Amino acid sequence: MEWYYSPDEKAIAPDGFLCLGVERVKHENLRLSYVTWEENGVIPLFALEVVSKTPGGEYKEKKRKYAQYGVLYYVIYAPLRVRKPKLTLYCLNAKGKYELQKENPLWMPEIGLGIGTEVGTFQRITREWLYWYDEQGNRYL
Repeated sequence: MEWYYSPDEKAIAPDGFLCLGVERVKHENLRLSYVTWEENGVIPLFALEVVSKTPGGEYKEKKRKYAQYGVLYYVIYAPLRVRKPKLTLYCLNAKGKYELQKENPLWMPEIGLGIGTEVGTFQRITREWLYWYDEQGNRYL
């Protein structure tokens, strides 16, 4: 889903994002896009980018835009990375800059969820996967 921050800018399309306090269904349909100025200026609290074989600006351009827009948590998951971390977690500080977070999982109190990685098995494939966690660090199925 594309996110339109301003009518003067092109949309940005994170792989996932979360906005609290807005209706999930709009005009009796599921949303086709998210338009900030139609939602009383509610900005996503969380944005997720999943990097494929070829990075698409997740570490520079998209990171800069999400910070500029005020997205509190920005998560980059790159499951195919070998020499660098697969999971990169950022939290926006009071100066509007992202600070790298070391926790795995990272608890996000404003959202009531944690996100992180661990080795697990899904459809008989055992590898590192991205998971949601509760406040105690227990992984959701």
